[in-house]
Amino acid sequence: MKCYAAILAAGGGTRFGADKTQALLGDKPVWRWSFDAYAGHPDIDGVVLVGSASNIDALRAAHPAAVLGGHTRQQSSRIALESIPSDAEVLLIHDAARPFVSAKLISDVVQGVLRAGAAAAAMPVTDTIKQIGDGVHDLARSNLIAMQTPQGARVELLRRAHALARDFETTDELGLIERLGIQPEIVAGDAKNFKITLPDDLLRAEALLGPREVRTGLGYDVHRFSADSNVPLYLGGLRFDGEPGLEGHSDADALLHAATDALLGAAALGDIGVHFPNTDPRWRGERSSVFLHHAASLVAAEGWTVENLDVSVIAERPKIMPRAQEMREEIAQALGIDSKRVSVKATTNEGLGSIGRGEGIAAFAIATLARRTRRA
Repeated sequence: MKCYAAILAAGGGTRFGADKTQALLGDKPVWRWSFDAYAGHPDIDGVVLVGSASNIDALRAAHPAAVLGGHTRQQSSRIALESIPSDAEVLLIHDAARPFVSAKLISDVVQGVLRAGAAAAAMPVTDTIKQIGDGVHDLARSNLIAMQTPQGARVELLRRAHALARDFETTDELGLIERLGIQPEIVAGDAKNFKITLPDDLLRAEALLGPREVRTGLGYDVHRFSADSNVPLYLGGLRFDGEPGLEGHSDADALLHAATDALLGAAALGDIGVHFPNTDPRWRGERSSVFLHHAASLVAAEGWTVENLDVSVIAERPKIMPRAQEMREEIAQALGIDSKRVSVKATTNEGLGSIGRGEGIAAFAIATLARRTRRA
């Protein structure tokens, strides 16, 4: 039995105020949570991702086979049906805005389809529901259910249902199937399988991801001034003309070296010497922004986000603070974060020690990383 799933991410997000399927939830966009759940499920042979004109490029960047949906849910559902392989026998439809579909719920709906030809997840209604218009009327809760996804059916039934539905619109797949005179099986839904509709729903979803793990890393670097007057001075990714450069294998940017070590240390990924040894000729004269960007890529691959980077430069010269904002922006660009998350400070050593005598420049950095505990 070939079973496929379609993730519908073609809605307009009017009530959310933006494309909710592209909103970041934990370490990935909302749509990716349900996509990954189906793609990794043993009962599912393939997944179709359906997007809108506004998000299809972003979706295809992550999943090149994503298809462009229609203006209504029913149109997008039909396009998904037309996009699955010819040997598909069952198709499940799922809202991309429901990120927490469980493996059990997917299996339950698949089994329901095999028994009844069509099935869907639903939850009992717990609130009092009133119908307004011609007066106000209470509706019996015992006769009401709130529909969820997945909703699915045998492919042959869905094709028949869509063929009959050219002149009317429904808001879910069960509305199509019921027009064929078929009674779908309703399986017990899951309270966590809620739909993100309003901004507060995204906050609720964030809370379900569990507590965040936070780590802090410390970086330190020091370089003496070079005796070669042709060596340029780089600090914080910026060039300081008219100043003596620093001695080192790369561009000797002490500030960025300290920042790189702070990131790597927070994620327990070694240090700058491990990744960029000064014995490797590839790194001779290399700009240190390359090192920092690479460190950011490594921590991101481990699921970490950079919450804050605080750097202090200790030097008698040059004057750092007039260019601190430039440095913050340069560092933020290398890290892929907002410059408001980067702090650059400077002080002198009050004439004490080698730094105080103007023999070199030192820098300290503290990086704060965070990631969500993976949801079971």
